[in-house]
Amino acid sequence: MAMKEIGGYFELEQFHGPMLHEGALALSCGRACIEYLLRQKNIKKVALPVFVCDVVAESCLAAGAEIRYYHIGPDFKPADVELQQNEWLYVVNFYGQLTYDDLKALKAKFSNIIVDNAQAYFDDPLSGVDTLYTCRKFFGVPDGGFLYTDAPAAELERDISYDRMDFVLGRFEKNAGEFYGRASENNDYFSGKPVKAMSRLTENLLHAIDYEYVKKVRSDNFNFLHEALKERNLLDIRPVQGAYAYPFMTENAAEIRKELIANKIFVPTLWPNVLSDAPEGSLEYALTAKILPLPCDQRYGHEEMERILSFLK
Repeated sequence: MAMKEIGGYFELEQFHGPMLHEGALALSCGRACIEYLLRQKNIKKVALPVFVCDVVAESCLAAGAEIRYYHIGPDFKPADVELQQNEWLYVVNFYGQLTYDDLKALKAKFSNIIVDNAQAYFDDPLSGVDTLYTCRKFFGVPDGGFLYTDAPAAELERDISYDRMDFVLGRFEKNAGEFYGRASENNDYFSGKPVKAMSRLTENLLHAIDYEYVKKVRSDNFNFLHEALKERNLLDIRPVQGAYAYPFMTENAAEIRKELIANKIFVPTLWPNVLSDAPEGSLEYALTAKILPLPCDQRYGHEEMERILSFLK
């Protein structure tokens, strides 16, 4: 064992605040959570929604699982799904729109379910249900995912992320455009990588976050946008605590997205793979093409929400 260094120059401070999801298994990313869960539980068949990021399918295949697809309804809930023998239902909590009771009902009906709370970081896990969360969608960290599971534990190597912090630190002091390429590289970094434990750096940073503040700001911004847009939103959505983004669905989304981006309001097309995987007339195609995930996170307040609304109006 290497002798521990004492003295010398200071490194990043060690933070000691409470961390949300402290009791969960801390892994390197969301796809690592999926792969770890499927391997440790020996899950060989998974039903995925058509409306989902292709990373989920890649992770299932990497774990050696067979996949098939099911449809969701306009309320984001699974529609007309029947599980095959020894198959698991992968449930995505899109924009945090599935309630605790919704998930409880799915658990009672299907028994074998996996809940993806990548867009619902502040939702508590349902007891006895394998549930995963990802950190990079909510905070300025280079890696990180949490998994609640009763799967057998495995010894894992820790990820190391100090050399992938430049885009996070760079955007803190400069603008996003200068570091967009590095952020994209970091997203691609996890593809094909073995399952690892969360890096010490990310775990430390997560101990420094004021989670109640973040939750309140995200909730307030979501409600502000919802109050202004609910009559025009093609989605019938409910208010969300600690929201990921505000899903505004409109017929001319492509035109609006270009206008917003031209004015430095960055609104992504989530899961563009669905545009090639799903028929053009399908609900999943429409959800991908017509939803604008409007930013409402902790970096902003009502002034920025008003700026977004001014372009929408």
